[in-house]
Amino acid sequence: MTKISLAILAAAALSCTQAIAAEQLTVVEHAKSDATAHIGAKEDNRGDVLTWTNDVFDVSDKVKVGTDQGFCIRVAVGKAYECSWTTTLAGGQIMVEGPFYDAGDSVLAVTGGTGKYAGAGGQMTLHARDAKGTEYDFRFALTR
Repeated sequence: MTKISLAILAAAALSCTQAIAAEQLTVVEHAKSDATAHIGAKEDNRGDVLTWTNDVFDVSDKVKVGTDQGFCIRVAVGKAYECSWTTTLAGGQIMVEGPFYDAGDSVLAVTGGTGKYAGAGGQMTLHARDAKGTEYDFRFALTR
């Protein structure tokens, strides 16, 4: 193997390691202010808009650490919304976009951040903590 090939392999290995390395952060949202504006006569219509501004707590669900606010548009009746929101924490904000499924976990893209989260990418897994949809885990895997 030539020195150039070894250098390319070493650079590729370093690149893969950096892509895998992510800051893990979990917060718990208390979904208390969710409101849906319906565009049709039914309770669930394509185009309905869900909005909110809620408190978020630490992973132990004991200490308030920030807030979140955003909106979702119903795209598949009874199945899914497409969403965009901002989670504000000490030192900055994290923005996400992606699906919110009625049943099961969702994975959204981290589209950016501010402050100590500036330049953030990665993903956020959204997990319902109860069947009523009143508490959610936001599991961020942030890359830079």
